[in-house]
Amino acid sequence: MGTPAPHIQHGPWAPPTGQPGRFYIDTEEWTHLITSILCICLALTFYSMGLNAQPGPFMFMMLVFGLTVGSGFLLHEMAHKWTAIQFGAKARFEAWLWGLGLMLALAIIPQIVWKTNFGLFLAPGVTAIFASRPVSPKQNGLISVAGPVMNLALAAFFFGLGILLVGGVELGMTSSPDATLTMICIMGIKVNLGLALFNLLPVFPLDGIKVLMWDWRIWLSLFVIALLGSSFLGF
Repeated sequence: MGTPAPHIQHGPWAPPTGQPGRFYIDTEEWTHLITSILCICLALTFYSMGLNAQPGPFMFMMLVFGLTVGSGFLLHEMAHKWTAIQFGAKARFEAWLWGLGLMLALAIIPQIVWKTNFGLFLAPGVTAIFASRPVSPKQNGLISVAGPVMNLALAAFFFGLGILLVGGVELGMTSSPDATLTMICIMGIKVNLGLALFNLLPVFPLDGIKVLMWDWRIWLSLFVIALLGSSFLGF
């Protein structure tokens, strides 16, 4: 799963001074974020469990995907937003309704028509950034790199939490609280490493191309970290 790089526009919506603004999320933006997270969790749960899952296991996996994929997606986008605000721009997440619809359709329709799964397309939206003055390559790079760095930090957080929980715990769909928490940690590590790796690919419109254009050394360092981590875990 990945999200496009922040989309930068120039217009009157940004503070004319270029000074850091106030970080806030209004009701409309919360609606876009929550809708996107719910659609992501629904699509992933239908994709992984099929259309005939019992309500209990279905809701359990919805929760797991919310805590892992949902948190990774939300904090990735908010990292873009916060960094842009530090450079005097305004930023907000905007859901892509066509993308959300396609995501759900790809998770459900192939199972109905062909009784199988195809690839799953996840592109819930983008953090739109509005600047009243040109954004330098360095600022653009820092805004773009903030998302993948957040995902790497979350992977490290889940790894540390997992170390505290691992102690002969057998992973799986069990009723054991320790097993459930450990499974969430393992998934959180894999998901966030995957998000970081995908978004660091140096292709438009992903974050990686803008980071690479700013500083290839920073891009390469982060890409190698994400690649090695993902390879080590067999992602």
